[in-house]
Amino acid sequence: MCLIGITNDDTKADSDWLCKKILSCKLWSESGKSWAKNVKEMNYEILFVSQFTLYAVMKGTKPDFHKAMQSEQSKIFYEAFLKDAKSSYNPDMIKDGQFGAMMDVGLVNDGPVTIVLDSRDK
Repeated sequence: MCLIGITNDDTKADSDWLCKKILSCKLWSESGKSWAKNVKEMNYEILFVSQFTLYAVMKGTKPDFHKAMQSEQSKIFYEAFLKDAKSSYNPDMIKDGQFGAMMDVGLVNDGPVTIVLDSRDK
């Protein structure tokens, strides 16, 4: 599962970098060797979930989302990201939820690993 947050100043270059990074990160073990295979090599599905709240900033006791890209613009950006991911991998292995919907998503981690990728850290 990849939670995707989009900021006001994200560009196509940011999207391209993130897509490539997600598909190439070696996060799975093979034959006892840790960090050996990427999602494509394992032929795994990826669930992408748009998550504007990743760019929340607390203003006192309330979240402020001014760093997140506005809804209509981010929907277009996110859909282009998904299209690129599908063209870079098996499109049947790319899953996503309904943009902007209240979703109940469950996650069971296969180990205690959460990776944060930010295109600003290239």
